[in-house]
Amino acid sequence: MAIIEKPILLDAPSELTTQRLVLRIPRPGDSKFIWPAVAESQAELAPWMPWAYPQASEQATEEWCRRAASSYLLREQFHYSLYLKGTDTCLGTCGTPRLNWGVPSFEIGYWLRTPYCGKGLMNEAVVAVERMCFAQFQAARVEIKCDERNTRSRRVAERAGYQLEAVLRHDERDPRGELRNTCVYGKLAGDISASTAPSR
Repeated sequence: MAIIEKPILLDAPSELTTQRLVLRIPRPGDSKFIWPAVAESQAELAPWMPWAYPQASEQATEEWCRRAASSYLLREQFHYSLYLKGTDTCLGTCGTPRLNWGVPSFEIGYWLRTPYCGKGLMNEAVVAVERMCFAQFQAARVEIKCDERNTRSRRVAERAGYQLEAVLRHDERDPRGELRNTCVYGKLAGDISASTAPSR
């Protein structure tokens, strides 16, 4: 693995696919697809997502789409919106809101439309984004961070094979302004190699 000195020159996929999903970088106007997913999931998102507390908005969703498109071109963030294959039904987002090309390391973040939880869809999305990080960007490390109380997000990380490395006590505030503990899950490039090595 080498330090990526000019990430803006890297080729990066604008679309990823899994068995059931298409993940694509948002475009201007995509709020018409994403906003219904946000609105339907408002009650579940508000405790964990600052942008959804106390209430998300359609205008802010469109602003996010345009910022996500710009961040992709600059290779500063990779936010993918999730769609059921063959449809315009948006199910949420999964991407890398924080990254460090000097390692390189990536943090995966996600949320899923409430009626589609519990079906393994987010696991598919996380695996696709993780594969991009390790295979295309030669990541040394990929991590997932979430509020200790967010059991759904924790289960996604654990099912995707991430190791709980630490629980940081009172390191951030939740959307309501209360101190929270943050779970840090990690996976290294060596973990991938070890899991795919032939058994003896």
